[in-house]
Amino acid sequence: MARARVSMQELIRRRRRAGFVGRREELRMFRENFELPPDDDRHRFLFHVHGPAGVGKTSLVRELAQLARDRGALVAHVDEAAAGIPEAVAELSAQFAQQGRALKRLERALATYRQRSHEAVAAAVREPDPDAPSTGSAPSTGSAMAARAGVVGLGMVPVVGAFAGVVDADRLARGADRLRSRFRTQEDARLVLEPERVLTPVLLDELAEAADTVPWLTLFFDTYERTAPFLDRWLHAMMTTDRFGELPANAVLVTAGQRPLDPTRWESAADFAADLPLRPFTDAEARLLLAAKGVTDEPVVTEVLRLSGRLPVLVSTLAESGPADPGDVGDPSATAVERFLKAEQDPARRAAALACALPRRLDEEVVRAATDEGAEGGGSPAELYAWLRAMPFVGTDRGGAARYHGVVRAPMLRLRRGSAPERWSAGHTRLAELYGRRRGVLEEEDRGGPGRPWTRSAWRAVRVEELYHRLCARPRAALPAVLRDGVDACRVDTAVAREWARAVADAADDTDAGHLRSWSDDCRAALADEESGALRVLELLLARGGLDDAGRAAAYNAHGLRLFLLGRLREALGDHERAIALAPADPWGHHDLAVTYRALGAYENALRHLAEAAELAPDAAWVARQRGETYRRMGRPEEALPWLDRAHGLDPDDPLALGSLGQSKFVLGRPQEALVDLDRAIALWPDYAWALTRRARVRHHLGDGPGALADLDRAQRLAPDVAGTRGERGDVLRSAGRHEEAVAEYESALEIDPAYAWAWGSRALSLEALGRRDEAVASLEEALRVDPGYAWAREQMQRILDGPEPEIP
Repeated sequence: MARARVSMQELIRRRRRAGFVGRREELRMFRENFELPPDDDRHRFLFHVHGPAGVGKTSLVRELAQLARDRGALVAHVDEAAAGIPEAVAELSAQFAQQGRALKRLERALATYRQRSHEAVAAAVREPDPDAPSTGSAPSTGSAMAARAGVVGLGMVPVVGAFAGVVDADRLARGADRLRSRFRTQEDARLVLEPERVLTPVLLDELAEAADTVPWLTLFFDTYERTAPFLDRWLHAMMTTDRFGELPANAVLVTAGQRPLDPTRWESAADFAADLPLRPFTDAEARLLLAAKGVTDEPVVTEVLRLSGRLPVLVSTLAESGPADPGDVGDPSATAVERFLKAEQDPARRAAALACALPRRLDEEVVRAATDEGAEGGGSPAELYAWLRAMPFVGTDRGGAARYHGVVRAPMLRLRRGSAPERWSAGHTRLAELYGRRRGVLEEEDRGGPGRPWTRSAWRAVRVEELYHRLCARPRAALPAVLRDGVDACRVDTAVAREWARAVADAADDTDAGHLRSWSDDCRAALADEESGALRVLELLLARGGLDDAGRAAAYNAHGLRLFLLGRLREALGDHERAIALAPADPWGHHDLAVTYRALGAYENALRHLAEAAELAPDAAWVARQRGETYRRMGRPEEALPWLDRAHGLDPDDPLALGSLGQSKFVLGRPQEALVDLDRAIALWPDYAWALTRRARVRHHLGDGPGALADLDRAQRLAPDVAGTRGERGDVLRSAGRHEEAVAEYESALEIDPAYAWAWGSRALSLEALGRRDEAVASLEEALRVDPGYAWAREQMQRILDGPEPEIP
């Protein structure tokens, strides 16, 4: 029989596992836990691994994950790459899919979350749509997407989410009325503002189904010292309350970080959690590792133990040099390179390794910049990169990037900074310039695309590296510009602000600059507040950021946006007015003020500020589109058309202008022209849910019921929980005489939004057609209870009551 083929990767994994030394007690506890049924009082549902950097947490977590797989478990792993709860949930979903267990409902919910996040500002400013059918005054399906035209291109439409993390439990109750006035449904508001409350129940339901197919589920949360600020309360609530639903009993969670669990939150967890504090290797464990590396001579072993402090990463690194006598190991005053690269006799290569400690992550181009095109010596950048990848202190993160272990990198950085300050500064400057060039390439590729750069994850990844290196090169000189970037990061959301703040924190650690440390500590404390972290950082920047007038104007506009999204519109007005006072020639300041006025129903004020913006940016397509959209929302489509036509002429590839054009033409009785515009808008943006819903209405009007239903099906797949889409489906089905199906759609819409007066009224007509007269009257009564001014519903109820009684069969 042919032997089963084994991959290279699997062989490498086996060798690494075979070389794993120590932590036998921790492994035993974890292994035996799988032998205890969940209802056994000795079974533990949570393991928390903690200890200082270099103590071997990541290696142990890797072993625990493999042990779980050996027991047939589905395994997923989240680390600091997740900047918020939605990203953590998405990572869990993706990893389960890679193991053949797709969480399809969760994937759909995440797609809806991303869609709603893109619409966050539009939802916040949405008003009753004048284009809603005469059968009701409830908002129509598309108004939230239409309002997106007012913010796309401004960075007000985040890529990952409008908000990240856990919001206080009473937040929704405090703001429900306020949110309902701006979002289509309460569920829309919850999804954008409190995504964990909507996504987590779906996650738990999916995990429960997956748990029925495997012996165990194991979820790992590594680098918990970074992710705990937003994950810890969430995990605790999932495990100890019914707030989100139920976790399957065969799920085991593992957290790993530098600190113990928060004792105030987890004080009563001893009956279901196991604490695994990791300390440096015992003498026996360290000796075992050295023996495995061929280091057995007692004087050499003693010196390695002394210099390493028995930290696993240092024991391994020093052993790799193959020391033959104590002098080969070095002494306490030895440099980092001498200590960790003792086996490398080429001083140029050791100098290159020291230079390559400067970047936070490595690739061949980064090595080239760090060593100044190989000027440090030691070979070509490609050869150096390959050599470094083979070093025991260089690992690969889950994103595939190579990086030095922090315990090894830290002393190398101190040595470089203290012994060669000019090389330190020059190296960081070259690296900042490299990342600046990469940023420029991305900006050229994205030219004309929607959203400000901080909304784009690829751009952010290179920008934060650039900022880190600029701060390291010249901490005081670079700080003002870095703080200005913080304004733009905070404008997006708290998760993005955390990415920026992490660059500041790492630069503070690596330069030991007190003024950076002060900013890092204050920003980190502010960003622990999930609801208003970005707002609080902006307040710090305004209070003591040393911003110039343009920077302060941008900060006031960003602060106004954050207030805007929290429903504090009057306060937001004040911020935008201050911004305009500081930078009257900034057209975006007038835009932000116009959008806020429009949210308050002050259309004339909005138009006045858009006129100001037009004078400052006369050929900007967004100005014309915004003016047209404002007139359309005012119910004045004939005045909207010229502006929307101008916007389309200035930017023919903007789907938003085409969508608004199509809707305006439809309202003006030009459905064929409307269909052409909507077709073009959807061709440019296939996921344009608002345009799909509007095109469905046009198709329905033109007698194309199947086409209308097809569009609504697509819109519903993009955003499954929009009540208006289901209401539109009900109307199409009712017109086709399919009243039972129509009633089902209306009721589905009402489950999502019980205050959807239009659906109550339209449902009544189908119930009447089915001969269910009393139910029809009750449905109209409910419509009037929700909206006492709903004249159409009152007329229909009077008509039914005045009509003949139905015959009794």
